[in-house]
Amino acid sequence: MAAKKSKPIKLEELTQEEKLKYEIAEELGLLDRVMTDGWKSLSSKETGRIGGLMTKKKKEMNND
Repeated sequence: MAAKKSKPIKLEELTQEEKLKYEIAEELGLLDRVMTDGWKSLSSKETGRIGGLMTKKKKEMNND
């Protein structure tokens, strides 16, 4: 089975939600791993943390 070609991430082409996900990954110190090995390299605990923080930040943005 051939390895997937990883396409470079273009931050200017991401949706607002995707940008938020990358920002949170960076805050948690996970961005380097995501950039080299992809989102699948994270544990379920790590992805759950990102999801929880995304939800929290979205609620904060909607309440402003």
